[in-house]
Amino acid sequence: MFTGIITDIGTIRSAEPRGDLRLTIGCGYDLATVDLGASIACSGTCLTVVDKGPEENGSWFAVDVSPETQARTPADRWQSGTRLNLERALRLGDELGGHIVTGHVDAVATVVGTCPEGDSTRVGLRVPRALGTMIAPKGSITLDGVSLTVNDVREVDGASSDFSVNIIPHTAKQTTLGDLTGGQQLNVEVDVLARYIERMLAARSQ
Repeated sequence: MFTGIITDIGTIRSAEPRGDLRLTIGCGYDLATVDLGASIACSGTCLTVVDKGPEENGSWFAVDVSPETQARTPADRWQSGTRLNLERALRLGDELGGHIVTGHVDAVATVVGTCPEGDSTRVGLRVPRALGTMIAPKGSITLDGVSLTVNDVREVDGASSDFSVNIIPHTAKQTTLGDLTGGQQLNVEVDVLARYIERMLAARSQ
């Protein structure tokens, strides 16, 4: 379980195809406090630490990315050199500064445009219509692991929904969301409560 508050930005050092995809990720965490088998959210995707070690000016940890995870995330996400938003798993007693995040990616959102708004940047995104029904104005959403507030939502056509969020200067500086451009794809996770409500409503209508 996570909160969507990013605590480090890691960089993929290597990506080795096996049965799954083995990633080695450089980070600034003190990995002496991270056990093998622990969970770390990597740009919103909950992954399990399977190996770890020190490197110059930091540490590294390894994770395995399954074919299912690769299919539900952007095609270029797991390449060497890619920067990832990192968050360690929530511990009992930690401050819940964002919202409840599972690290289970629902779909890929595509950036349709950005524009300055005050000191922030307003970002418009497009998702499949089936996911759009679970996004609400002033509700919470997770983009590449970052907890954000939805400004508005509108249906584009029978297949897509658009929504927007604002990226404040602090978020732009502390995450990978500071340089978004049109066409870029992001991991998206809707609020977990909306996910279960949608499932229950669908079951009742059958």
